Parts: sequence; structure tokens; C-alpha cells
Amino acid sequence: MRRDCAAVDGHGFVTQNTGLRAFQARYRGPMFNSSGRRWGVAVLSLGMLGSACAARQDVTPSAEAAQLTQETPAMATTLTCTLSGPAQVRAGEPVELVFELSNPTAQSLRVLGWHTPLEGVRNKIFDVSRDGGALEYQGPMAKRGPPTAGSYVTLSPGTSVEGKVDIARFYDLQAPGTYRIAFRGPLMDVAREGEPVPAPNGGFRPAEVPCPVVEVTVTP
Repeated sequence: MRRDCAAVDGHGFVTQNTGLRAFQARYRGPMFNSSGRRWGVAVLSLGMLGSACAARQDVTPSAEAAQLTQETPAMATTLTCTLSGPAQVRAGEPVELVFELSNPTAQSLRVLGWHTPLEGVRNKIFDVSRDGGALEYQGPMAKRGPPTAGSYVTLSPGTSVEGKVDIARFYDLQAPGTYRIAFRGPLMDVAREGEPVPAPNGGFRPAEVPCPVVEVTVTP
């Protein structure tokens, strides 16, 4: 933002940052001559120029801020999750869930697939209940060493990745009723653009990702 203004004084000299102080420094004589006109014109011109400079300083920042707002829309900063499944199945049929992870941010993110449906079901990654009562998990409990770079899924800006699992293989869904299925979370490790994978010194960067609950009604 330009704050200095230039003005030409009554004798043709240019003064920077024009104001009453600069005016008085150049003209040390009486403010009005015998005609009472020349200096009055100079003072009036000086006041008008100062007002114009002040007005320009007040308006310019607002215009720049408005332009910046238009050119830089707000961006999301976290991953989003959806979990979907059939509303109703018959007892004994598969209950396929679709877990989708999306990256609405402006940077690439790398997500460790462990403990998510992106790698299937290898641990207790869902909480399942029927009519308010919790069900026991009947699947594997995987034990493994530290992750490698290949254990991560890369999500570029605006992209998604999904995993499908048959939840009926890991929980007893034979009895008729309404089953409530929730992804437990959090994501074990999420690396932002430029961050190393895996994390140094065996660390993790967990991230909460809200995921909607699925309700499935099992009929006889």
C-alpha cells in the first residue's frame, strides 16, 4: 500500500509526504500576502490533496482484502469418511459394508491402512450391537511389526479410496433385529505432504475421522 503522496507547491517545487509541516518548512513567510489570495489558494490545494491521500489509504486495503477473499476460497483441512450398507437383509445373507475415505484438502495425504476396512478386517475395527446389546467380535487379531511405506495409501487432493467388507463374517448377525454398526477409529497414522512415512522413531500421527453409523435390519 502506497502511503506517500506528491504535490506541487506554489513555486513549482515537489514535496513528498505533503502536510502542513512540509508546507511550513518551505514557506516561512506570512500565510497571506497583501492581496490575501495566493496563500489561501495554496492552503486550500494542500488540504484537498491531503484529503485525497487519506481517502486512497482508506479504500485500498478494503479493495485488496475483497480481491484476496474472491481468489482464495476456504479449504477443508481434514479427511472425511462415509460408511454405507444395505438397509435390510435376510438372515444368513452377506452384509457388505462400503467404507470410503476422501481427501477434500488442498494437499496430498498418506494414510496408514491398518485398522481400517482398506485392508479388510484384521482386528476389531467395528462396534456392532443388536437392539442395544453389544455383539462379540469373532475375527482375527493381527500382530505385526512396524509399518513400511507400502502400508500407506496416498490420497491426492479431491480423491477418494474405498474398502468393502462382509461384516457378517466377523459378527453373528443371524438373529432377526436391527443391528447398529460403527467404525471405531481413529486412523492410526496420517502424514501430510512432505512428512516422512512411516513416522520417525516408530511414532504415529493419529487422526479422528467422523464416520456415520449404519443400521441394518435382519429379517427371518
